[in-house]
Amino acid sequence: MVLRDLNAGLISDNEAIERLERSPSWVWTAIDPTSKLLVVVDVGTRTLAMAQRVVHHLEQVLVLGCVPLFLTDGLKDYATALLTHFGYWMRPERRQDKGPMPKPRWMPLPELRYTQVVKSYRRRRLGGVKHRVVFGTQRAIAQVLAACGWTINTSFVERLNLDLRQRVAAIGRRVHTLCQGEAGVRDQLSLVQVYHNFVLPHASLRQALLISAVPNDNGSARVWQPCTPAMAAGLTDHVWSLTEVLLYRVPPWQQAQTR
Repeated sequence: MVLRDLNAGLISDNEAIERLERSPSWVWTAIDPTSKLLVVVDVGTRTLAMAQRVVHHLEQVLVLGCVPLFLTDGLKDYATALLTHFGYWMRPERRQDKGPMPKPRWMPLPELRYTQVVKSYRRRRLGGVKHRVVFGTQRAIAQVLAACGWTINTSFVERLNLDLRQRVAAIGRRVHTLCQGEAGVRDQLSLVQVYHNFVLPHASLRQALLISAVPNDNGSARVWQPCTPAMAAGLTDHVWSLTEVLLYRVPPWQQAQTR
């Protein structure tokens, strides 16, 4: 949008640079590393309001009572957003026999576990990585990750960011593609989200066939059953085609009735 206004002569070069430096747009994503399901994708500035919006969207699609382990970068607004959606009111115990009752406090749920991966850079190169436990304990977080053979890292979402840059030209690095604002990028990312979850099989999710199936076009027998993130998450039972996605009839959005 800034480049469009600059080309139209509506703003000067200095105003364009100031606007880009002041409020750059970021792509917010949330992924389930087990099923590789892209749960949330959004576009906006790195503010508390956007963090609340992304976590709220994520909380809406979770199973009731589910509190997963969260791993993010070092943005401090994530902790506030997670505490807002995964907390409860608790009244502290009275320490003295007399006096007013302590005021209730908003505390994180006991099962909430959250760690930040803080990276430091020097001269545009990675200088170090630190793990900051915000909610929960280091031991409890390590036990959850050890069940899957993982350690504390954000490599899954970083690999996803690379896929998004390759499929959406507007968010690629050092590209000349113009963007019509955050709404246009959000629409493109929504289509990529459906393609990633339902159409594109993931190599790490494929399942071995007990009996060789019908040979492929090249004559070799298939020994693997392709699997998409949506299939791994139990949302569908087959690999969708792009035609099936585009022709799918979405149910009408339920809107509140006004009198």
